[in-house]
Amino acid sequence: MSYVSRLPVRGLVLVLVLSIGFVGSLAEDAPADLIARADLAYTTRYLAESMTEALALYEAVLPSLDTLSEWNQAYVLNRLSQLCYEATLLSDDDAAEDEALFTKGKDYGFQSLRLNAAFAEHENEGFEAALSYVTDVAAMHWTANNWGMLCGIHPIQGLLQQGSVLALFDRCVEIDPGFWGASSASALGSLLIMSPGALGGDREAGLALVEESIAMDPSYLHNRIILAEYWGFTYNFLGALTGVRDAELIEREAAIILEAEIGDWPFWNRQAKIAAERLLAQLRDLTD
Repeated sequence: MSYVSRLPVRGLVLVLVLSIGFVGSLAEDAPADLIARADLAYTTRYLAESMTEALALYEAVLPSLDTLSEWNQAYVLNRLSQLCYEATLLSDDDAAEDEALFTKGKDYGFQSLRLNAAFAEHENEGFEAALSYVTDVAAMHWTANNWGMLCGIHPIQGLLQQGSVLALFDRCVEIDPGFWGASSASALGSLLIMSPGALGGDREAGLALVEESIAMDPSYLHNRIILAEYWGFTYNFLGALTGVRDAELIEREAAIILEAEIGDWPFWNRQAKIAAERLLAQLRDLTD
């Protein structure tokens, strides 16, 4: 996943402002029914209307969240953190709307992390130390995704917070390197490629992580987007595009993505195909 210069996906308008009456009617339903309906909408969330429905249904559970088991609370919060991040990929490139979604997604993620009593108890003593008590990879992964994008939106502030995002992804890779198509590894790799050495960056180590993520799950095409975008192009320390490092790699990875089946990742592989087309267009703009 991208954190600095993610290419916008245009053409789909996601309506995320829901009517009060609709939300009010949902609040009358049992949490288990809401979650079941949300899970169904989630399966086709590559459609804007399904994404909107899934978000609304999971959010309708929130007033009753503390009546659920801790596992179910984490499940709902992690799904919301994930969907807030994913919804920006279906937006019409509205920067304010995207930032609001990333902020909500980060907040939901932290709410999930704080279900872990040890994390909550030690958080004020240092984020990385508190993180050592966490084993919920989904909570860490989606929190990191949203927080990473906020760092990209506010790059000066982001440079100061990036270490925490790196720590989240590093912990994910430590606990479950194959989680979500091994995308925690590719995300960590992209950050290491992009970050200055003084802030923990390591280009070669980052490249190795991205390549390992592709080997761990070749069916998850978005890891190839990370390779093409972050190794194929070059950027300055604030994430601004500066040129092309490896045009052949970009063309090769884009061709693999465009020829591949959607397979087991219906949302993310569709997004990978859209991103591949845009990477090729960006390459043409820089080399023609």
